[in-house]
This record gives sequence, structure tokens and C-alpha cells, in this order.
Amino acid sequence: MTAATKKQYVEAIGRRKTATARVRLTEAAKPSYVINDKELDTYFPTEELQKIVTDPFKLTGKAYAVSVHVSGSGIHSQAEAVRHGISRVLVKEDEGDKTTLKQEGFLKRDPRSKERRKFGLKKARKAPQWSKR
Repeated sequence: MTAATKKQYVEAIGRRKTATARVRLTEAAKPSYVINDKELDTYFPTEELQKIVTDPFKLTGKAYAVSVHVSGSGIHSQAEAVRHGISRVLVKEDEGDKTTLKQEGFLKRDPRSKERRKFGLKKARKAPQWSKR
């Protein structure tokens, strides 16, 4: 195989709250994850976060080398942004995976985010203490 015929990678962007993940998948014999130049278990230390990231591959049964650049928000939102990006790339690669990923809700961009603070209030909805007299 020459360099011209070799497929490089497929890329997509996943988002959640203010987290943005640029995901690149390359074909590989066994799965490997590099997130912001770190391994999966060092960047996402808990099993729950690792499960969130690897769920799309468990559903489809495919193996890829994953390279991710993620920024913004907290660690949990970053994991969900990575899952969203991986799911989008898998659909680009094979349209047949769309139904299984969509049923699990991996293709939906979760629109929930923090509400802005309003003038005269302590937080988004919390009002200052009120006293009758």
C-alpha cells in the first residue's frame, strides 16, 4: 500500500455544555485512545468516564485508533463530548450504525447548559432572602 492509497483518518466534532472534542479515528487492529496526548485511563481516571467514552465501540463492535483534542467545561462533559464525536465519526464511516447509536442517544447533542445569572438575583433563579418586616 502506498501513501497515496492509504486512508488517513476520519474527523468529527462532539459537543456538550461548553466542552468541545475534535475526534479523529484511524483504522487499527486493536483499539487505542489518545486524549490530549494522554492515555484513556490517565485522562479519564474513573471507570464510569472510561465507559462513557468506549460505549459507541461496544455497541458497534468495531476497533479504531482514537485521537482526541478536547477542551472546555468539566471532565464529565468532556467525556460525553468525546462520545458524541466518536458516534458522529462512526456514522460517517458506516451509515448502518446510525440506528443503533441513535437509539442509545449518542448522536443527540445534549442542549442542557448552565443558565445565566439574572440581575437582582443571587444565582440564575435564587432570589435574596425576603423579610416581611
